Amino acid sequence: MTSPESVLAELRASLECQVIGRDDTDYDGARRVWNGAFDRSPLAVVRPSVVEDVQRTVATARDSGLTLAVRGGGHSLAGFSTCDDGIVLDLAGFDEVQVDVARARVRVPGGALLHDLDSATVPVNSVVPAGVVSHTGVGGLTLGGGMGWNSRRYGLTIDNLLSVDLVTADATWRKVDAESDPELFWAIRGGGGNFGVVTWFEFGMRELGSPCVVTSAYPTSAADRVLGDLAGIASDLPRDQTVGLLMSRDELRVKSVWFGDTATAETRLGPMTRLGGQRGESATSTFTELQHASDESVAWGICCYSKGGFVSRLDDGFISLMTRQIAAAPTAECDVYMIQLGGAVADVDDDEAAYSGRSNPYYYVVTGSWDGPEDRGAAVQWGRETAALFGQASGVTSNYVNEQSDSSQDFVEHAYGEKKYQRLVEVKRRTDPTNLFRLNQNIAP
Repeated sequence: MTSPESVLAELRASLECQVIGRDDTDYDGARRVWNGAFDRSPLAVVRPSVVEDVQRTVATARDSGLTLAVRGGGHSLAGFSTCDDGIVLDLAGFDEVQVDVARARVRVPGGALLHDLDSATVPVNSVVPAGVVSHTGVGGLTLGGGMGWNSRRYGLTIDNLLSVDLVTADATWRKVDAESDPELFWAIRGGGGNFGVVTWFEFGMRELGSPCVVTSAYPTSAADRVLGDLAGIASDLPRDQTVGLLMSRDELRVKSVWFGDTATAETRLGPMTRLGGQRGESATSTFTELQHASDESVAWGICCYSKGGFVSRLDDGFISLMTRQIAAAPTAECDVYMIQLGGAVADVDDDEAAYSGRSNPYYYVVTGSWDGPEDRGAAVQWGRETAALFGQASGVTSNYVNEQSDSSQDFVEHAYGEKKYQRLVEVKRRTDPTNLFRLNQNIAP
């Protein structure tokens, strides 16, 4: 194997972009990722802004045998956007979103954040259904599937994806869409970062409209009643309305967004402020404010363990399980998040893309968070045990691969199901036979 020193020298000699090594003053900042639970020391952080430097970096990692981590927003729950002693390919230099209003399309670079996308599309009354935290990377979000407040109206992020510019393991650049390589295009829509480095995404834009947003806060002690009422109301909501919730030991926050006629907004949103015989403390916000509402609670540097899953039915038994588990949380920062799906998400046939689980009406994420290292073990154990109980109660084996701190072949196979997994393996063997792109929910060739 080539020595690390010679690889670093080769990168610096062959690339036009910044290559940050351990001796550089900005190394500690460059190697930092969103989840503070991961403190890793790569050989180099490469920050390209042109595709040729991406190709050269991929070729160098492949030929040297070093681990390659691809970073879009650095938001990987499992720490996949960094590594020890390998190369981090940081796409932050690809960050200028390009909007084509006439064609209702938007080109989004691989290093763009959700904030960058919204900042470009919302002013022209347009949106791509993507995410709920503004500092999330668009790239990782999309490749796993992508869900957000507009998904019941317009589907998943991948349902609005038209094409990608992709650098594969052979360091070849290619444009991939439904016509040029339908099987690879199928695989990247939900298959994660297994198939290469996406430098650009092209999406179809959808009309945003004039959304109305209300957030109501309730005491967690009333959660059984509040969630019981919410489940009954949510089951009959039109796809122009979406609900979500965040529950900690002390507070239950219910959010609802109405995208329909503003004249009926009060009728649609009012019930969300009066759940379970309680009158929640409520506030309204704009769509942009909604997209930033969770930024501080999951700010950069948070130390957390998360695991998500689908819920086929939000019944009394599942609600009771949620309230019991949150009461047992070891830290005040632990929480359970849930977003409503259905609508346009379920309109698409499940075999249309690698993403699985479209028929389920809800998705949850259990997060065990900690401030000090003394709480790490308890928070991780609580998160893992709570997610396991939720999974048993829901009975759903398919999953969304993005919201997972754990990784194993068994999980990946169950997340996609046997048929889809084998199909993904065939694409992986064709595009990445040596598994260069393995820091992900990995599909082994």
